[in-house]
Order: sequence, then C-alpha cells, then structure tokens
Amino acid sequence: MITELEQLKREFLEHVEIEKGNSLKTVNNYDHYITRFFEFAKITGPKEITDDKIREFRLFLNRQPGVKVRGQQATTLKKNTQNYHLIALRSFLKYLMKRGITSLSADRIDLAKIKERSLDLISTEELNRLLNAPNTLKETSKKTDNNKILRDKAILELFFSTGLRLSELCSIDRDLDLSKDEFSIRGKGEKVRVVFLSDSAKSAIREYLKARKDMDEPLFIQYSRNGVKGNRLTPRSIERIVKHYAIAAGISKKVTPHVIRHSFATDLLSNGADIRSVQMMLGHANIATTQIYTHITDKQLRDVHKKFHSK
Repeated sequence: MITELEQLKREFLEHVEIEKGNSLKTVNNYDHYITRFFEFAKITGPKEITDDKIREFRLFLNRQPGVKVRGQQATTLKKNTQNYHLIALRSFLKYLMKRGITSLSADRIDLAKIKERSLDLISTEELNRLLNAPNTLKETSKKTDNNKILRDKAILELFFSTGLRLSELCSIDRDLDLSKDEFSIRGKGEKVRVVFLSDSAKSAIREYLKARKDMDEPLFIQYSRNGVKGNRLTPRSIERIVKHYAIAAGISKKVTPHVIRHSFATDLLSNGADIRSVQMMLGHANIATTQIYTHITDKQLRDVHKKFHSK
C-alpha cells in the first residue's frame, strides 16, 4: 500500500520532470536522495518531517563512509554529496508548501559548509600547445588519419571558443551555420543560451567538414581503421581525444574538456570580461558557481602586488 508521503514524492518527481523541465538523471537523483531520507526516518506523512528527523539524518550522512578512490576508502561522505540530499529535501518541502500541505519549512534546512573549490588549470602556454598539437601530429601522420586529426582540431578549437560542456558539444549537428559568429545550444535543465565562434574555430570546423565524404547528421563522428563509422562521438571518446593531445603536447597535468572550459572562463575574466557575461556564456544558473574563477583572475589584485610588493 502506497503511503501518503510516497504518493506526494511521486507527484513531486513528476513536477520536477514536467513542469520544472529537469533531466531524467536529476529526477532519479532526487528520487534516490528523498527515498533515502524516508527510509532512514521511518515516516509515512509530511507532518512527521521535523527538525529532529533532519538533524538525525544529517548525522547519519556525515558518518557514512565515502566512495573508494584509487582503492582507498574515503573516511566520510563528501560534504557536496551530503548537500545533494539536503537540496533534494528542500525542493520537496518547497513543493509541499506551494500545495498548502503542512510540513517542515524548507528554510529550516541549512546546507553544510564546503571547502572552496580548487580549479584544475593549465597555463596559457600549455593551452596553446594543446590547441596546436593536432597540427604537429598532422605533419607526421598517415594520409588516412588526416580526417580524424581535422576532427580533433575542430573539437579542441570549439571547446575553447565556446566554453561548452562535454555533453553539449557531443549533441551538435553538422548543420551549424558557420556564416554567423554565434549559435544556440540547449544546456542543463533544457535552458538555451548563445555561444560564440572564434575565427580559428570556424576555420577548423570548415576544414574538417570539407574533408567529410558522408552525409551523417552529427558534427563529430567516429572513424574506424577502414574509414567512417558515422556514429556520433560519445563523451568518453572525446575525453580520450583531449587526453591524447594533452600527452602529445607534453602536458603532465590531467587535461579534460572541463579543464578547457575553465580556461575559457579564466581567459575572459583575466582580459576584463564582467562576471555576469561569463555566467551567461557558461550557462551557470547561479552566479556563485561562476565566482569560483574570480579569485584567480583578479587583475587589479595582481597589478597591486606587482606595483607595491618588494619595492
């Protein structure tokens, strides 16, 4: 028999999917986090969600072992992961309040404080080596590998030109209008934003498409040893491509598509772009997410240090 609380959870998840337009992955995550709380608290109705139950649940989460990393067990569940549970609960409680259902106020749940994120960054010189790596390999490669190298060059240039997420770049089709300097992309939460194409990105994409003999829909496709496969490149494949060229460029740090996205943001901010514009170009829902870049791109602080330090 379905309890009142389970029915409300089901309706909330439908609301998150249909009315809020969130992805199925988000819906499934919310389901997991909220169900975990229900099972821990052993409650059946919304009035049973209390401050004490939340406090006990937080203690429970804080004492859970973390996931294994490189074969070693983390001591506790990460604060970020603990907060994901609490964010899901707050969203559920806000939904109940909108429907006029008596329960605990969402404002009663504070998130755990987390350490400021450290950014994985590469230097400008390393970035330039990465972007030029396909050109270097092309000079020594077999002619049959040229199409693949042209594709990879276009991928790297597009990443740095636009700051796209990995999943967003994978989703692009070949009917991209290269007569314009911009195009629209559908990102997280089905939100559409505009991203911009540099001349070098447009040139790399044109050269790659000119070499293609197929009519397949995806912009970036897989190649086999015998020629074109035609399948859309997967996120994992693109991660491997970026890693391959980072190694070829002699970069010892771990380089991923997200590291290039970091480079895109820090490049803009270092050269004077305002944070609101960068937020829009990255597709961040919350400006606090974009602010992780500001402490490493504050030109004024750098100039003050240069002017006054050790004089």
